Amino acid sequence: MRQALGELQIATPGQGLVEVTGEVARWVAEQGIRDGLLTVFCRHTSASLTIQENADPDVQRDLDTFFKRLVAEDPSLYVHIVEGPDDMPAHIRSALTDVSLSIPVADARMALGTWQGLYLFEHRHRPHRRKLALQLMGD
Repeated sequence: MRQALGELQIATPGQGLVEVTGEVARWVAEQGIRDGLLTVFCRHTSASLTIQENADPDVQRDLDTFFKRLVAEDPSLYVHIVEGPDDMPAHIRSALTDVSLSIPVADARMALGTWQGLYLFEHRHRPHRRKLALQLMGD
């Protein structure tokens, strides 16, 4: 059993989903581990991770729109508003989604389904540089 640890920095343009499948796949391929389990962890409290359809960009737009409706950016609803009106809603959106994903690796590739992509879900309005911690264990 071997283990590889790494980190990716992902620039986000602001609120929305940023596909990171390619960056993560390249990292996995470079590790020399054929079969195992990949953990991807988002090191932030106002961004998250999700696996979603990557064939039709309407899916990402609809998800973003849904979360904007689900969690209002109304400062009168929150106590934590010091970082702006999008901060507490970003924390709530992150709590409703995942900050860590486990993905099987087979033949040195993520075993994703045909239409699945890995996304960083930015919940803040302004651009950020987000860090993803990666751990791959296997043979």
